[in-house]
Amino acid sequence: MTKIYTRTGDAGQTALFGGGRVSKADPRVAAYGDVDELNAALGAVLACEPVEFERDLLQGIQRDLFAIGGRLASPDPERVGKALAKAQVTPERIASLEAAIDRADASLSPLSAFVLPGGTMKGALFHVARTVCRRAERSVVALSQDATAPPHVLAYLNRLSDLLFTLARLANRTAGAVERTW
Repeated sequence: MTKIYTRTGDAGQTALFGGGRVSKADPRVAAYGDVDELNAALGAVLACEPVEFERDLLQGIQRDLFAIGGRLASPDPERVGKALAKAQVTPERIASLEAAIDRADASLSPLSAFVLPGGTMKGALFHVARTVCRRAERSVVALSQDATAPPHVLAYLNRLSDLLFTLARLANRTAGAVERTW
């Protein structure tokens, strides 16, 4: 069995998917690290009661985020094309996020003020995931200024943060929590 530690990153460098090493402070590493943190934040949302709340949707998003991370970790997608074949973020996945937003939003009252993060634990964790998503989006924008970002990733993350906000509101409304506004 392979050990989890390799010691190859002890000097602040890390390997990229498909070859090459870069500083752990590299914008590419920041981008896929922020996406990984978002995935972990969604894991916390999923672990929180009620665990069935939008479980299938969120697990699908976690798979998408893993694919996005793989794409971001590869500066030369052609070199690892076969491995990345299933790591596609398509316009259809973005449309599915929009459909989920519309479905959730249909049962919510229209916004008339800024919503303060909080409510139930599930709602609060959705808000945390939303802010991590926005940071991941900023990191991908920063990466895209010097390198090519995978197609559709920025649109996906932008839509995902909207979905997470809407799901925070829905989780709180479903639990009977009062929505606090600014």
